[in-house]
Amino acid sequence: MDYCLADGDGGATMFTGEPVVDVDGDGIVDGIGLDLDGDGGIDDALADLDHDGLADHAVHDVGAAATLFTDDGSGAWAVAVDGAGRVRWFGLDGVEQTGGPLVDFDADGQADDRLLDTDADGLADRVLAGEVAYADRDADGQWDVKLTDSDGDGAADSASEI
Repeated sequence: MDYCLADGDGGATMFTGEPVVDVDGDGIVDGIGLDLDGDGGIDDALADLDHDGLADHAVHDVGAAATLFTDDGSGAWAVAVDGAGRVRWFGLDGVEQTGGPLVDFDADGQADDRLLDTDADGLADRVLAGEVAYADRDADGQWDVKLTDSDGDGAADSASEI
């Protein structure tokens, strides 16, 4: 399994290791034991839960109390997820759902909108939906700000309160 870690000086290094930890309890070894949270114990792991040869989850405290994180799309392990890779989130109608990190937030029939949990509390506080993004600034589960990229350059051109 290949994985990438920051080197502390602003760079990153690719590593390859043989999985020796069964992170998801299915009887298949899918993780490499590491100390990701700095507590001095090798009780964390980087795991390849989709079995494609690349680490796709970071796991703190492997076992019953495990906390899983997945990539938010920026290369950072920022999205807290449950064992199936899901986060809690609220639709624009206020209805709570569980899913992701890719969901059909904008109801266009495609699960291509990315949920982000930047504060790692298990509740999505950002969603990227094509040219529109939503943010929950006060962590109450309701979307507060809508950002729009009207010219498609990847940067928000306008912001409005919801």
